[in-house]
Amino acid sequence: MGVPNDFTEKAKGVAVAASDKAKDMAKTIKINVAIAGEQKEIDKNCLAIGQWFVSDYDGEIPDGVKDLVDAVHASKAKIAELEASRPVKAAEPEAAEKDTPTAGKPCPICGEVSDSKFCPHCGAPMGD
Repeated sequence: MGVPNDFTEKAKGVAVAASDKAKDMAKTIKINVAIAGEQKEIDKNCLAIGQWFVSDYDGEIPDGVKDLVDAVHASKAKIAELEASRPVKAAEPEAAEKDTPTAGKPCPICGEVSDSKFCPHCGAPMGD
């Protein structure tokens, strides 16, 4: 009965190889997820640096980013213009009281009030 033993050995070999491939794939996926998480962290921090630079930088803006900073300022002006053109909605006094935040501080970028370390609206750091 050499054939069944051969078949059993080959089946075990295939099962071991498939198991090893599955483990390797799981490890690869775990590494890819970790890399994506770190990339997201880099993107978040770069965004915070850029928002700080555009809003708080007091020195002369370097030529390499002057056009980008000017474009951001132009977009902020356009946003302010658009927000000013919104129709004013008459709010009920009770609803206005409910919407008023009870604690927190305004975001230095967008003005959203929050208690968190980062603005929930734009992601900017809220400061100390």
